[in-house]
Amino acid sequence: MPGRPKKRARAGYMISAVAELYKLHPQTLRLYERVGLLKPSRSQGNTRLYTDQDLERLEVILNLTRELGVNLAGIEIILNMRDKMAEMQSQMEQFIGFVRSELSRGFPFADERKMRNAIVRSASPKAIRVEK
Repeated sequence: MPGRPKKRARAGYMISAVAELYKLHPQTLRLYERVGLLKPSRSQGNTRLYTDQDLERLEVILNLTRELGVNLAGIEIILNMRDKMAEMQSQMEQFIGFVRSELSRGFPFADERKMRNAIVRSASPKAIRVEK
């Protein structure tokens, strides 16, 4: 993929700049927006503005189409899966953080907790002496 400039405007890039940078026709970018692959923001004058995240997503789209020959329907599925995987990764990291914090607190009353939360409560086991 072509390299992007290191410093970018915070507001975003206009469609003509993005099209030139990635060697695309502006209609291609409009098509990607129409089918829901890209969602650029809009200025007050209704001009499309592409953010850094939009450009990263566009690079993935272009890699899938140019390098791997994936069609638009396939790209949509892949991008949706990537978004879901990122969300799952975030949830797993939160869960791992929670488990670590709970483990660091320790379990001084582990046996009592087991008894209190057991499905069937039972008395503490007593030793039984068997004589032969």
